[in-house]
Amino acid sequence: MKKILVIDDEADIVEIVSYNLKKEGFEVDSSLDGETALNKIRTNSYDLIILDLMLPGLQGIELCRIIRKQPATAELPVIMLTAKGEEVDKVLGLEMGADDYITKPFSTRELVARAKAVLRRVESSKGAAIEGVSDSKHPIRIKDMYIDREKYTVTVGERQIKLSATEFRLLVYLAERANKIYSRDHLLDAVWGNDVYVEPRTVDVHIRRLRTKIEEDPNNPTYLKTMRGVGYFIEAMK
Repeated sequence: MKKILVIDDEADIVEIVSYNLKKEGFEVDSSLDGETALNKIRTNSYDLIILDLMLPGLQGIELCRIIRKQPATAELPVIMLTAKGEEVDKVLGLEMGADDYITKPFSTRELVARAKAVLRRVESSKGAAIEGVSDSKHPIRIKDMYIDREKYTVTVGERQIKLSATEFRLLVYLAERANKIYSRDHLLDAVWGNDVYVEPRTVDVHIRRLRTKIEEDPNNPTYLKTMRGVGYFIEAMK
């Protein structure tokens, strides 16, 4: 049974979200503030975090940043909740490491669907071939980057790179098709599949996050390139 931690300072939201997740067969834990949530995350094992952006004390953005920096939780999927709907807040949440984003007020049915979609993507990344990607488990080597699809690891030179499930899927998809350029819409279909609650802008955010992790100079990338007005590609040539 998958275990989800719901973090929100509004008790009624926690109650209704927890109730609907439990109805769908999930085990649910909850917290009304960031500090308590962080302690729970450090002492328990969760499959998904549903995290409000605006929390008393430790803010949701900072909590997400801490989750992503800790090796034990770096790949733990996070769905960000917030009452804010501005584009800048969406991008900020994604850039801090959230896997998905939903604004209040929201449909509990949609939130449950998004939770299931994120968990499916994680399972697909860890245990199955990406749709449209070969079943080969052979490692991929491009310049100094080494991707081990079987062990789910990425190294660049001597650096071990920690990626989220979605970042890994995106990197593998592009690396397997090195030098081929793909649009945001194509990548949404290929990497996110039918779980398209995400917006095309999400691809841009994930590309930026990948660059900060794998590139020595993200502003002058060696691997993950942009063809302006067309899309993104991994350059394999020396």
